[in-house]
Amino acid sequence: MKKVELERGIGLVAPTRSGGERSEPERSGGATSPAAAAPAPVASGPAPDPEVVARAERRQYTAAYKLRILREADACGPGGIAALMRREGLYSSHLVNWRRQREQGQLAGLSPKKRGRMPMPRNPLATENERLRRENERLQKRLRQAETIIEAQKKLCEILGLPVHEPSEKNG
Repeated sequence: MKKVELERGIGLVAPTRSGGERSEPERSGGATSPAAAAPAPVASGPAPDPEVVARAERRQYTAAYKLRILREADACGPGGIAALMRREGLYSSHLVNWRRQREQGQLAGLSPKKRGRMPMPRNPLATENERLRRENERLQKRLRQAETIIEAQKKLCEILGLPVHEPSEKNG
């Protein structure tokens, strides 16, 4: 073998072995039958995409899709439901939840729900209260500005020696 490779110009040299070495690596157990050593059958068709998305997206199903799948599942025979679930990429828990919702008459419940906290119902009095609070703050700000202007005018009148007229407060 060494001569043939050199004649072809490959330049590969076969390793030299001593008398006690095996040409195969040691096996660490497992079946030795020819059927077990045969390669596994390869599925025909395109290979699945090995790329993993950065953030998995939650699947959402419409009510019409859920009802269609439930009708198909009800019409299937013993092995048909498994084939249907494999074909659609569903789990048995999907069918269980969707059947329960259908039996409870929650047709609207079959549509996907928004996740997260439920918004608090808005109280109309709270809206009015908020409007009045903002108006109060605005008026208090204008009052402070007016009082500052009046104080400045009083000091200017004192500096210039002009008489200051202060309104009398009436209690009544």
